[in-house]
Amino acid sequence: MGIANSQNLVRTVPQLPRPFGIRVRLRPGDPFAKLLGADWQKTHWYFTAAERDGVLEDMSRKHEYSRIGDRPALVFEKVEKLAESRGL
Repeated sequence: MGIANSQNLVRTVPQLPRPFGIRVRLRPGDPFAKLLGADWQKTHWYFTAAERDGVLEDMSRKHEYSRIGDRPALVFEKVEKLAESRGL
């Protein structure tokens, strides 16, 4: 069977430095840790500090479906690869 459309994943994505990041962790005692593990974390990397800060603001905002008294279940932390960001 032939392929109708060429796959868009065959081209390589350039690996440009992304020195600015957001580390996402669970709050201590979060029941979701039973599924993911207490040490779960995910880091998202960005090209510029401004891009990271914009995404962080959006990630950590209280969205329109929040109930009164709800608080974010995740902890967001700014991180930076100093060697890449300073060109060392």
